[in-house]
Amino acid sequence: MCKHFNNMDKAIEKTIDIDGILKSKIGSKVKYVPRFAISWLKSIIHEDEVNRFLWESRNLRGTEWLTECVHYLDMTLEIVGLENLPDKSDGKLYTFVSNHPLGGADGVALGSIIGQHYDGKFRYLINDLLMNLPGIRPVSIGINKTGSQSRNFPQMVEAGFQSENHMLMFPAGICSRKIKGNIHDLAWTKTFVSKSVQYKRDVVPIHFGGQNSDKFYRIANLCKALHLKFNVAMLFLVDEMYKNVHKTFRVSIGKPIPWQTFDKSKTHKEWARVVEDEVYKL
Repeated sequence: MCKHFNNMDKAIEKTIDIDGILKSKIGSKVKYVPRFAISWLKSIIHEDEVNRFLWESRNLRGTEWLTECVHYLDMTLEIVGLENLPDKSDGKLYTFVSNHPLGGADGVALGSIIGQHYDGKFRYLINDLLMNLPGIRPVSIGINKTGSQSRNFPQMVEAGFQSENHMLMFPAGICSRKIKGNIHDLAWTKTFVSKSVQYKRDVVPIHFGGQNSDKFYRIANLCKALHLKFNVAMLFLVDEMYKNVHKTFRVSIGKPIPWQTFDKSKTHKEWARVVEDEVYKL
């Protein structure tokens, strides 16, 4: 899915190619898609800007690439509780869980922080669409919960927890929404609790401060009201990322929660809610 730009430096290659993606999905029917619609889609995902950055950072992988993304977006990270990150030499593996207010830049920033602290020894569970980004692949497990890959979801999660890597998860699955006037995640799933207990991993709660534009939340709420199956709001996440450049974000890291905490006094789903509440207190 790499093609040379026509209107830019000929040395730059496309990683994100909307024309190619549409053709691969709908074949010859692509000719019926209005050009203005394709142009709009290219604009909203910032195809040219993203491809230029991907080309310029093409030799970077994993933590180095994520840190370069932080620099590219000119993000200032005010980290509170850095001392709560367990020592990388303690011989233990951890599950790091965070709210997901931005749906992109927050994941990049946390990956950079965790990756630098643990010498790249961590893995994300991320939307498989992001696996199109070469720099993030080495530290990622791509998850497609709705497509044909969905049947393999449990095995892929299992493989991550069986590995010798720390796990970084966003238990809400998608980025935060505006709920009754407040920016908040949807209910967290219990997977991080179940697997942390099974593999005896303490859980480190993290809160990332930030929000997307009001326009994004209006679109997300409209999609919900219309009961649309496709997450249309997801198309706007790259645009939201560019709206958040040059900003300062507060990252609060809480004390590790021993896996033994998650006993039978509550269900794993209830424990997930407890940890979610603790994150929002940070």
